Amino acid sequence: MSDMNIRQEVFSFEYSTEGDMGNNGKQLKSALVNQVLQGSCDAVLRDFPDQCVDLIVTSPPYADRRQNTYGGIHPDKYVEWFLPKSEQFFRVLKPTGTFILNIKERVASGERHTYVIELILALRRQGWFWTEEYIWHKKNCYPGKWPNRFRDAWERCLQFNKDKKFKMYQESVMVPMGDWAKQRLKNLSEVDKIRDESRVGSGFGKKIANWIGKDKAYPTNVLYLATECGNQNHSAVFPKALPEWFIKLFSQRGDVVLDPFSGSGTTLVAAKELGCNYLGIDIACEYCDIARSKLNGHRKART
Repeated sequence: MSDMNIRQEVFSFEYSTEGDMGNNGKQLKSALVNQVLQGSCDAVLRDFPDQCVDLIVTSPPYADRRQNTYGGIHPDKYVEWFLPKSEQFFRVLKPTGTFILNIKERVASGERHTYVIELILALRRQGWFWTEEYIWHKKNCYPGKWPNRFRDAWERCLQFNKDKKFKMYQESVMVPMGDWAKQRLKNLSEVDKIRDESRVGSGFGKKIANWIGKDKAYPTNVLYLATECGNQNHSAVFPKALPEWFIKLFSQRGDVVLDPFSGSGTTLVAAKELGCNYLGIDIACEYCDIARSKLNGHRKART
């Protein structure tokens, strides 16, 4: 199917609001689900209905990067460039959905530019809740030497929501308890047997005894993942494990996962393998072709 025919089919969407969906949005039944569309995401998404996407996971071009493919947005203009796109993200995302933004500041004139911080503040003014910040720790970052800093070994994964109540499936990303539990849970104090509230008024509390007999715990907000080996014909590829982790955490089988800067299709492949529907958008025709080719070779495998 050509991109022109795909775009024309946007106007023949069918939706379902049956069951317990209520205010959670509309469910797409169109042939457009599980497609990769070519074009600027803000323009493409204007043809989509409100509240039709469950999860957005994406990594946009960073400031002054990918000059040949995405134009290399100047950091001073980045917020202005991004907000029309995030406006569409906000409109198509369901009230219970989540938006994960993988992004990183760059160094300009010897200091970190503030465009990511400025973007966070602008997104909050746009109506987004900045719910959480996850850190992707790159376990195999490249070595190097700079006169006033060390090598970058992490990137931000910012979580935004439309509402303070959203879908989250924490049990799907639990990790092994670890050796600490063998000794720590052997001799519990009286404090360990009650909820020990924070002494600094943070609202945080813990009850160590809750973990007796359990072999898994909830993870931290630091993700230790290696970068991809080889760029897969794309100028910036994150590991499939990164979108996979967020898709498990914030979606269920059959949900619609959108990547509006889909590149070579890493997020889309992860969504398909986990049994989700996917929608990819990229301005570069060659990357759309690469993503479609990769998707044709993967099957749904979520259990």
